This record gives sequence, C-alpha cells and structure tokens, in this order.
Amino acid sequence: MTPYETFHGILVKLFHDILSVEEKAIITGEFKDITTNDMHIIEAIGIAKAKSMSAVAKAMDVTVGTLTIAINNLVKKGYVSRNRSEKDRRVVLISLTEKGRRAYGHHAKFHDEMIKALLKGLSEDETEVLVRSLTNLKDFFESYR
Repeated sequence: MTPYETFHGILVKLFHDILSVEEKAIITGEFKDITTNDMHIIEAIGIAKAKSMSAVAKAMDVTVGTLTIAINNLVKKGYVSRNRSEKDRRVVLISLTEKGRRAYGHHAKFHDEMIKALLKGLSEDETEVLVRSLTNLKDFFESYR
C-alpha cells in the first residue's frame, strides 16, 4: 500500500470515527438530552464572558437564524441563558448556565484525552511534523470556504 493510499484510508476512517465516537463519548448521562452539534455550540459559546449571537454564529459558520433555533432548545434544556446587552439593547448575549459549564467541561475532557492519545509516544520533532501536517489539512479545508 502506498503512503497516499494509507493516508486516504486513515483520513476517511478518522473523519467517520471522530463523529461517531465523539457522540458516544460525550452525549452520555446528564447530557443525553443534547446532540453533538449542541455540544459544539456550547464549546463555541465558551466559559469566559457572554458572547453575542452573531459572534457565535460566525465562529460556527452558520447564520444567526440557524443558531437561534439551536439556542432556543439549549435555553429550554437549561444549558444556555440569553440576555440583552446593557450597552445596546438590540444585541442578544448568550452565556452558559452551570449545567452548560458542566457540559463544556465534559466535552473539553474528551478533547484533552483525544489530544493526549494523538501525541502519545511522539518525539518533539515528530510532534512538530504532525502539527505542520494538520495545519496544512486545516488550511486545505479553509480554502473551500
């Protein structure tokens, strides 16, 4: 098998596995009432300060209208709170509730474990090559936007 064929097989399997394994790993227990997409919205909102709907929509590469539907569901389920900006009442700010922060931490733990598994046993030089390779892949995907 050529390196090209090996990379092709690995990448196709990885993309499939990341989506299915992530769902099984993070949509459990307390968080069975949300989807993987909901978890990614929670991640985009983050645990720092409140963010505007437009900032989160831009980060997720979706429209504000699309995000609004998902946020409505996350508010109903107790993961997100929505408030008007004090500076500009037209701006809607969203932030995570305590339940949302727990979901964020649960998701972050999965990502941390995934990164540790990726880097396990690699030398510093090998890690640098991997970072360069994954950056090239990210840049390739961004060229399609």
